Amino acid sequence: MATTLEERWAQVLRYGPYALLGLATLIGAVTAHLFMSRRQMYVAGVLFLAALALQVWWSLAVPRLLAKEAADRRAREEQSDDVDGVALVVGVRVLPEGTTAGRVYFVVRTALAFALTWLNPFFAIYASVGYFEAGRLLPPRAARAGLLVTAVILAGSQSGLLPPPASSTEWIAFGVLLVVNGACAMAMVHLEEKEAEKTAERAEKTAALERALAENAALHAQLVVQAREAGVADERRRLAAEIHDTIAQGLTGIIAQLQVVTSTTDPELAREHLDRAQKLARQSLGEARRSVQNLSPAALEQDTLPEALKATVAEWSERTGVTAQFIVTGTEEPLHDEVAATLLRIAQEALANTARHARATRAGVTLSYMGDEVTLDVRDDGRGFDPLAVVPRTSNGGFGLDGMRARAERVAGAVTVESEPGQGTAISARVPLVRHG
Repeated sequence: MATTLEERWAQVLRYGPYALLGLATLIGAVTAHLFMSRRQMYVAGVLFLAALALQVWWSLAVPRLLAKEAADRRAREEQSDDVDGVALVVGVRVLPEGTTAGRVYFVVRTALAFALTWLNPFFAIYASVGYFEAGRLLPPRAARAGLLVTAVILAGSQSGLLPPPASSTEWIAFGVLLVVNGACAMAMVHLEEKEAEKTAERAEKTAALERALAENAALHAQLVVQAREAGVADERRRLAAEIHDTIAQGLTGIIAQLQVVTSTTDPELAREHLDRAQKLARQSLGEARRSVQNLSPAALEQDTLPEALKATVAEWSERTGVTAQFIVTGTEEPLHDEVAATLLRIAQEALANTARHARATRAGVTLSYMGDEVTLDVRDDGRGFDPLAVVPRTSNGGFGLDGMRARAERVAGAVTVESEPGQGTAISARVPLVRHG
């Protein structure tokens, strides 16, 4: 729609002066005997040919000016993103106001129109072109002067003051018509200035939008890179924790069983511990595969969390020789797979730490369903420690308490530790109760 209107307006600016000159000449020829002598008719004919030649020259000059302006604009754009000046629409292209050729054309055309109107008032039709061209070919101050001159020509023609008579009434009529024409010209200037301001504002908003889109694209690309890096880092942490909870603990259990085998002379006892080591190796291999595929622990594949914890506590007690008890309190709820897997891994890590560091004789694991959250408590009567003195990661590269906290935080939970040297340890994990499905 906008492009069509622009093209139509361009056609008016291109061919309008020819049409108005032709119309004025036709009416002027019909009425020539009323206003002009034979000699003045010849002069009017010469001025008409000069006006026509001027219009042809201007039509041919515009493409060259456009080409020069395009080259100048490219040069300016290389130095600055801002383009100053009001534009003259020519065809579907623009010509900046204030060019020397445009000023010369306007002045000469206005002078020819004034001379023709002096000879015959109907040539004011051609002079009215100045209303459309002053604001597009002249600088702002000169444009107002051009509009005023055009208003004088039209007022003089309308009042019969060209050539000037002696009648005071016609002078009064000229003054009134000049005011009217001047007001119309100023109104047109005001409207054009407002339209130019709106155009500049739209261009500024468009440029701002383009800059914002470019910035958003760059920000989006940056966020994609950061998200990818964060995802890689999170996956590394997950795999590290899974390896620590499965392969590392399995290898620790296998080593413990093999140490018993090497230190005993009883074939039956050695075979029993070898079978346990073989079972642990199979379990560790299966858990490692499931960890890589980001699947739930094998213990939760067929059993609920309480059943899996009960089996884990029993197997740990049998393997370590530490008396352990498992208790469930509250009404059992089917938990989301991620929540159940988190609590099972925290229990496994806490029991592994008890076996590795606590030198305990008894341990207890309690799973409590408490309305909108689930609590897992792991206690032992071992030697205890000072929680404030524990570094986030153990010296052998394990994850310990830091890993348990990270797991709980991943499901919006938390882990607290209560311990004192010689007073045992209590680890409590609290997570939201998110039901399965």
